[in-house]
Amino acid sequence: MPQRQTAFGGRACFEYGFSDMRKTMPYWDERFAAMAKNYPSVTTDQFHIDILCAHFVQHPDWFDVVVGSNLFGDILSDLGPAVAGSIGIAPSANINPEKAFPSMFEPVHGSAPDIAGRGICDPIGQIWSGAMMLEHIGEKAAADAIVTAIERHLAEGGPRTRDMGGNAGTVDVGKALAEAVGRG
Repeated sequence: MPQRQTAFGGRACFEYGFSDMRKTMPYWDERFAAMAKNYPSVTTDQFHIDILCAHFVQHPDWFDVVVGSNLFGDILSDLGPAVAGSIGIAPSANINPEKAFPSMFEPVHGSAPDIAGRGICDPIGQIWSGAMMLEHIGEKAAADAIVTAIERHLAEGGPRTRDMGGNAGTVDVGKALAEAVGRG
């Protein structure tokens, strides 16, 4: 985003208009309520996005699963790992559980266009997304090996990219993880 100064010296930002959402959001509320009836043992809550964001920051331990529209889900999928320290290590997936259509696996940060091609992006989110894909297609042992390597890498102080307080590059972290998977 180009840097612009406001009259007060701060950055300008883009604001979404939500007028059409008043028409479409009730549909998602209705779908959520209908699906909740199929799972009576699951405790459910509904929040407006503004207070949900506040709860994510103040009480992240309240949430196991969050269901939302694409727009709000995208906001929360960046906010959650940012609160934990970095969006660079967070995996994500849009899963078709019936496997009738393809599922999509990618890091929460997507393509990170602001740093693409500079060799500084944290590859953990992409690698972890790959592990999620492997598990989805039935390769649980391979997925577990990757997740274990990521956990050890983070716990034992392996090379870190800038988002994690280090100075390693994308390739450095990727190679370290590949070696960790190879070692088992």
